[in-house]
Amino acid sequence: MARTVRAALLQTDWTGDKGTMIDKHEVQAREAAKQGAQVMCFQELFYGPYFCQVQEPEYYSYTEPIPDGPTTKRFQALAKELGMVLILPMYEIVQPGLYYNAAAVIDADGKYLGKYRKQHIPQVKGFWEKYYFTPGSGGYPVFDTAVGKVGVYICYDRHFPEGWRALGLNGAEIVFNPSATSRGLSEYIWKIEQPAAAVANIYYVGAINRVGIEPLGDDDFYGQSYFVDPEGKFVGNQGDAHKPELIVRDLDMDKIKTVRDRWAFYRDRRPDAYDELVER
Repeated sequence: MARTVRAALLQTDWTGDKGTMIDKHEVQAREAAKQGAQVMCFQELFYGPYFCQVQEPEYYSYTEPIPDGPTTKRFQALAKELGMVLILPMYEIVQPGLYYNAAAVIDADGKYLGKYRKQHIPQVKGFWEKYYFTPGSGGYPVFDTAVGKVGVYICYDRHFPEGWRALGLNGAEIVFNPSATSRGLSEYIWKIEQPAAAVANIYYVGAINRVGIEPLGDDDFYGQSYFVDPEGKFVGNQGDAHKPELIVRDLDMDKIKTVRDRWAFYRDRRPDAYDELVER
């Protein structure tokens, strides 16, 4: 019997405050569930603005504990009610002064499965992330969910092939890449990098990006969220470049084995020849 997963992404704009942003995502999760979605991922730092365009301590107030914070708890209850796996990219506090760009993974029964912490942290104009985030700990976990094995790789991470491969070696079938990516140098590779990662590692990728211009900067987040299959082909159309959009697609999970049997990349790897990759 064919195995199909109906998956959802939400690309959206900043409402102006955390409370209404969270409410908006709950509404859209309910809409995704009505459309039959079994798993859904939100965008990077989903309940806030992308504040890394400036360096101001006031934005530390967006942090929450994971899983003991109110947002994780709220969406655990929602996941259980809807019977849907949820991936929640949030700003995590461990203790004052120790903060991570993270994502909580909630199973369809509401159980908290764990978190991924963004590993690669940029520090360039408009993306002053080292001011806010500690480089991630905990490696590249893959979560055994109701829809299969799910991994997360956040925004700037996508420029680093090593993490994509680690997720594949850890068994990922779907990897979500929640992002906050603005127009400029990176837009032309948005349609290249994730499909290339999906091909090289032979799994599905869900790529999510914001839309609109936020008050902390004049850069335009260009949306164009999408799913891509293990052959690097888009599953349906990309999201709009300017407008909020709920993207729901059917993923043929049997295609992963078909392509892995065709392209034996995991068999033909040469880890014994890669020592220099972990040298500076």
